[in-house]
Amino acid sequence: MHTATHEAWKRIRGELRRAVPEAAYDQWLRNLEPQKLTERQLVLAAPDHAARWVADRFGRVLQATAAGVLGPDVEVDVVARTQGQSRDEPGRPVRPTEAQLNPDYTFDRFVIGEGNRLAHAAALAVAELPGHAYNPLFISGPPGVGKTHLLHSIASYVRAFGDAVVRCVTADGFTTAFVRALQTGTVDDFKARYRNADVLLIDDVQFLQDKTRTEEEVFHTFNTLHESGRQLVFTSDRPPTEIAAVEERLRERFQSGLVAGIAAPDFETRLTILRAWARQAGWSDLGENVIELVASRVTGNVRALQGALTHAVARASLYRRPLEQDVVEEALEGFASAADRPAPSVRDVQELVAHAFELTVDELTSSSRGGNVAWPRQLAMYLAREHSAATLPAIGREFGGRDHTTVLYACRRARQRLSDDASLAAATRDLADQLRGRPGDRVP
Repeated sequence: MHTATHEAWKRIRGELRRAVPEAAYDQWLRNLEPQKLTERQLVLAAPDHAARWVADRFGRVLQATAAGVLGPDVEVDVVARTQGQSRDEPGRPVRPTEAQLNPDYTFDRFVIGEGNRLAHAAALAVAELPGHAYNPLFISGPPGVGKTHLLHSIASYVRAFGDAVVRCVTADGFTTAFVRALQTGTVDDFKARYRNADVLLIDDVQFLQDKTRTEEEVFHTFNTLHESGRQLVFTSDRPPTEIAAVEERLRERFQSGLVAGIAAPDFETRLTILRAWARQAGWSDLGENVIELVASRVTGNVRALQGALTHAVARASLYRRPLEQDVVEEALEGFASAADRPAPSVRDVQELVAHAFELTVDELTSSSRGGNVAWPRQLAMYLAREHSAATLPAIGREFGGRDHTTVLYACRRARQRLSDDASLAAATRDLADQLRGRPGDRVP
């Protein structure tokens, strides 16, 4: 094992021992081994029989402790290592499956604030009386504000207090299972599994876009369940009207019930979230001044808040310094800047793409259809749609007065080309990283 990886894992393991009960650490986490470490990814190998449980049950604490040691941009993946497999041999990736709910995502652990009060009340009403309160319920909001928490809370509540059949799945998981059913000739079994559910919850439905066969299956599943009075709940990072690449008939179904938005937490809510998180983590001696400082500096999503507090505590522990303002200030530098940076404007996107392709913004927005301009323009429209807060018509106006259908077409073409060209997709991710303001990135 590389020395740097060994040292980093040693520090993370120390934080893990403090974050979870000793028995849980000994049984599930002691045998984890770091398989790969880069600036943005830590891959941990677990024994094959335990990998899925570790990924599902301890994924959040692994992510938080790794972020505390390595910084907020690192992502943790757990892979399965079969018996006798070399430590350096790549393991099999483990992903949460349909029925595995996060046990921490319950209503009693959801912090209610002004930005999520309606969504919480609607979710609780649905859980208490599925199929009668709001059907469908559609919860929208930016990443990290509690959509999945509410979705899992509904599923856990219904399962705990009734005998209803509950299916909770991500859009990506639904798609993967559907494709597998098509390939193996088990479509009837697939349909029966989801269309016989009493409560169906699908997370991140924005990822259904441009998956025509899957969209059609979701549409027919929706109709089957809704017409028989069974409950449907969806989440997305945007309201139904803004999921432009999803079929109109499916968008209409999504917005036929209650659409409840969740906003980033306000200051008082951030304080409550951090206090609750500190209690759960066992940081009873954490001063109120530390919590207030983190809450005032990190105004983004819940994950950023929790990561920032964990990073501050870990920094003080690792360097054996008291958890005072100067230590917290140092720990918050990366988190505050990343969490609070506003979304890029369409002009920001245009300037970045124009520079990358050695064009001017005027050329990018012109009426020219030349090959040296057409692809950069499509890519710029795609990036603007994905990373700015502008609507399709607004993006069209910024690109020489084009209408929203032109922008939608450009986004579809760009997604298709990126899915077919791995090197182009990698270069585009670099551009996206620059839009998000990651330090040290360069235009390809």
